[in-house]
Amino acid sequence: MKPPPQTRIVRELPKLVPFVGPEAQERVRGRPFKARLGANESLFGPSPRAVRVMADAAADNWKYSDPENHDLRQGLARHHGVDADNVVIGEGIDGLLGLAVKIAAEPGAVVVTSDGAYPTFNFHVAAQGAELVKVPFRDDREDHDALLAAVQQRNAAVLYLSNPNNPMGSWWPAAQIERLIAALPDGVLLLLDEAYCDTAPADAIPPLDMANAQVLRLRTFSKAYGLAGARIGYALGERDLIATFDKVRNHYGINRIGQLGALAALLDQPYLTEAVGKIGRARERIADIARSNGLAPLASAANFVTIDCGRDGAFARLVLDELLARDVFVRKPGVAPLDRCIRVSCGRDEDLAFFADALPEALAAARNGHPQK
Repeated sequence: MKPPPQTRIVRELPKLVPFVGPEAQERVRGRPFKARLGANESLFGPSPRAVRVMADAAADNWKYSDPENHDLRQGLARHHGVDADNVVIGEGIDGLLGLAVKIAAEPGAVVVTSDGAYPTFNFHVAAQGAELVKVPFRDDREDHDALLAAVQQRNAAVLYLSNPNNPMGSWWPAAQIERLIAALPDGVLLLLDEAYCDTAPADAIPPLDMANAQVLRLRTFSKAYGLAGARIGYALGERDLIATFDKVRNHYGINRIGQLGALAALLDQPYLTEAVGKIGRARERIADIARSNGLAPLASAANFVTIDCGRDGAFARLVLDELLARDVFVRKPGVAPLDRCIRVSCGRDEDLAFFADALPEALAAARNGHPQK
């Protein structure tokens, strides 16, 4: 029997998973994690107002979501002081990144990113059949000069940049981001991933400029707002660029309960302020735990802290495995020299207590070179 057809691009893609979820790991382990500190979710949860709205909406989930996302777009427009035509809603930043690559990168076009940056973006580029050019980090931050040089040398169509950065938690001040934007060659689309903008210092986020059609600002309700499972992200940009998304987006792809919950969360800014405060205190606690074990925490503007384990990637992998064996779910960067680190999401006091207890044991086992089975 002849198999069904596949495009050449799909046929040649490797079968890879960018993130092995904690649920998959728990199935293999046969037991749950005691502390879920690896996926950069908000363990502090969403606004109680949003929870009530979503619970009340469950009985009406036989309805499709509003395909225009009208109320949520209007709410975001008011919040950011822009027009609704400057806002598009998507299935998290992930979904919007895929659409943006489809819009801006022909098969064979060059797309520039940082080596070790958010890997899901790379999957979208590969699925489009575009060429991915990776630029190394410098001093644990994305190297703007080298990224711009690669864009210019390779006549790139798209540049991907995150600020604050995942997986390192590092950030550039707004003035530096504005300098990079001003230096973009004509015709290049900058995808500025601001998933962690709500937990960043105020001077890290440039003012919105909706007249610049070369910049797409991507944001989410998955992090500080605590709605990772709702899968609601949005992009802010020049109106003609935003209108292009209507040509390619899944108009009924947004989950209705999440759509309503995101608007309720947006309207509860006092709760967001409270959650961001808790995240800041958790960052300090994680840093203290790291230092008390002789490790170096990196300064973070995100809802996680990246910890330098002081050796190489192989040693950090041993530390990670030992933490997993002790029921603490964390992750680590995958590319050298970033892979010398582990990355710990912010959590509640009880979550971080599990981490604090497990870390010295994990380090001792890793230093002995005998991972716990």
